[in-house]
Amino acid sequence: MNKIIKDQISLLKSSATLAINEESNRLKKSGKKIYKFGFGQSPFPIPEPIVKALINNASKNIYLPIQGLEELRLAIANHLNKGNGNFKASDIFIGPGTKELMLLTQIAFNGEVLLPSPSWVSYQPQALIAKNKVHWIQTSSNTNWFPTAEQIEKKVKSIKNKKLLLFLNSPNNPSGTVCKNLKEIAEVAKKHQLIILSDEIYSYLTFDNEYKSISNFYSEGTIVSTGLSKWCGAGGWRLGFFAIPDELKQLKNSLKILCSESFTSVSAPIQYAAIEAYAGDHSAYLERVKKILSCVAKYVYKNLKSNAISVLKPEGGFYIFPEFTNAKFSSSSEMCNDILSRTGVALLPGSDFGLDSKRMIARLSYTDFNGSDFLKNTASSKNLDDDDLKKNAPNVVEGVSKLKEWSNSL
Repeated sequence: MNKIIKDQISLLKSSATLAINEESNRLKKSGKKIYKFGFGQSPFPIPEPIVKALINNASKNIYLPIQGLEELRLAIANHLNKGNGNFKASDIFIGPGTKELMLLTQIAFNGEVLLPSPSWVSYQPQALIAKNKVHWIQTSSNTNWFPTAEQIEKKVKSIKNKKLLLFLNSPNNPSGTVCKNLKEIAEVAKKHQLIILSDEIYSYLTFDNEYKSISNFYSEGTIVSTGLSKWCGAGGWRLGFFAIPDELKQLKNSLKILCSESFTSVSAPIQYAAIEAYAGDHSAYLERVKKILSCVAKYVYKNLKSNAISVLKPEGGFYIFPEFTNAKFSSSSEMCNDILSRTGVALLPGSDFGLDSKRMIARLSYTDFNGSDFLKNTASSKNLDDDDLKKNAPNVVEGVSKLKEWSNSL
């Protein structure tokens, strides 16, 4: 049969995060003890008022506007403006998860893409689908795994095409760190008229409660991207949104056309339920979730960091990014395969995030625990300690121990 698949599609493989989740589930079903540190999914239940809102709106069965339910867009705009934004309902675009909106944005965008290394596993494949040339900016732990303003400017000056889209993800997947130089990056972006796609999906899970968006410094050129999946435990609901300023209305209009020809509109009951997510007060739930995540993150960091394992302390989200300095493998992928086969600990290699495959670095997601039980069992606890963690997150404790033993055996 003649080749029927386009060249750029033939180069793709399944998303690394989804693939490791399926492989972990397969191994578990076969009877092997697996520590699921490869897939970043919230372990916590959706807040009950939001679940009730979904139940109450289950009968909603009409197609909603392409850009999303107006009441929801207004609730989101008001919510964002609490963080010093200046958004209107017309700036908000609802999608079936931000991943779909990112793909359609890349398809619409007539330019090239700047990606910090490391970056989330889907940014680069989506650029490949859209035939957008990617320019990597190599970062390091010395700069918290984010690019410096100088690095961005140097890269921009080296590129002939000046229509550029920069992805910025803070708190970061895979490192769990927060970008500290937003203002400097914003100044360079303004100077060169870059478009920034600020992936803020973990922003509500910043441990120090002082999250800042780069849109506060460069509102006219920044698309804010976030949704329900991480802070709300509603990954399977598939609801995300973009906040797009008027200055980028050309892109917003094209996105609307592409959405009309792809997913049409997001599920009506879920959009109505999401009004409660953004208009209601879920601060108590969020504080408890962050307290647990912070406790687990500190435990993993404290117990992994050693002369043989170099790692930065996570500052938000679900991840830590250890580098095994004494490991000798041909690639980080080979290292992760060895860890999985010998210990049952599932990790993602740093090469999946754009790093040199020769670096023995991997992403660890510390969410392999029952969030409902953890919340229930610590409801009256003002502070959490290692004993709480050992009781409520035994897989994390055992998995980290096995990983440390593996490193010590090298």
